Amino acid sequence: MDKPVTGTKKVFMTGNETVAWAALAAGADIMFGYPITPQNEIMHYWTRLGTKYGRDFLQTEDEISAGFTVCGAIIAGKKAFTATAGPGNTLMQEPFSMAEAMRLPTVAIIQQRGGPSSGTVIYSQQEVTLTTYGGNGEGHRIVYSTATHQEIYDYTIKAFNNAWKYRFPTFVLGDGYQAKMREPLEIYDPEARNIEMVSPSPLVGLPGRIGIEREPQHLCNIYSLEDELYEVVLQLQAEYDRMAPELEEYQCRECDDAEILVVSHGVVSRSADDAVRFLRAQGIKAGAFRPITLRPFPGRALREILQTGVKKMLIVESAYGQLARLLQQEIYGENVPVETLLMPGVGIIDADIISKVKSLIH
Repeated sequence: MDKPVTGTKKVFMTGNETVAWAALAAGADIMFGYPITPQNEIMHYWTRLGTKYGRDFLQTEDEISAGFTVCGAIIAGKKAFTATAGPGNTLMQEPFSMAEAMRLPTVAIIQQRGGPSSGTVIYSQQEVTLTTYGGNGEGHRIVYSTATHQEIYDYTIKAFNNAWKYRFPTFVLGDGYQAKMREPLEIYDPEARNIEMVSPSPLVGLPGRIGIEREPQHLCNIYSLEDELYEVVLQLQAEYDRMAPELEEYQCRECDDAEILVVSHGVVSRSADDAVRFLRAQGIKAGAFRPITLRPFPGRALREILQTGVKKMLIVESAYGQLARLLQQEIYGENVPVETLLMPGVGIIDADIISKVKSLIH
């Protein structure tokens, strides 16, 4: 069957359509999902495009079922994924927690929406805590926060690869703006760019006699002894810590001599970059730091930047301190004063950041 994407092609599309094309390019076999705004069009585009290339889709009765069916398909050796938002993300934390325990390479696209609410569908960045540390575990997850449609495409492909490479649940964290707006990007065949795609393989029903020709496969999700759970969590943490340096990603703008460092993530970082350019033109030594991986968080890189002469850090987010809490645990012990610009459920523009920075230096 023909590849869905060959070579490189310039396109103009929504973020949700971009996800569907990226999942096709990554070799996803099946999507399980349940309708919820603002991710609905991912399902629509996938059902329209996937059937042309022999891919499958199942709409489940709710988001809990969607999460568990993704887990089941992965155990059977299929590259499966889902997409959700808001209350759907909340419901999926149970299967995502099971995926953490069983080391299942689930992939989920999260298009954030506002809260607290079951029905608010406006833009926000209020699913950071839920996505990074949701469920009853320790946050052994990979979470990418995207800022552009090009990144949605790139990191959806990367999410499938790293999920299967490291065997941790992996998330692409977008938002309502990215989901619905259109912008130009390039879609491409990963292999044409020398990106080696990790192939899925079944986790059960493996050939060979257990204990003689192969080791037994333990996919445990329930522990009855305290000592056993303690050892399992420590092993998970040790493996997570080992992979973290290979996965941590971030971007810096004008960080080398910055005296005030603006920290943001996702689509808000676009406004932060514009604000820094404007402030620099006025002689203000501003810089911008953007974590791309929220889990694992690039804390070592941020601490190194703070030690180069930064006098103040400004955390900017469309939530009430969810990014700030992640940062504060990563930079504990640093002496740089921290200020915040917290606007939950509101689109932040460069003028908001410029005004806040000027208020801090005058």
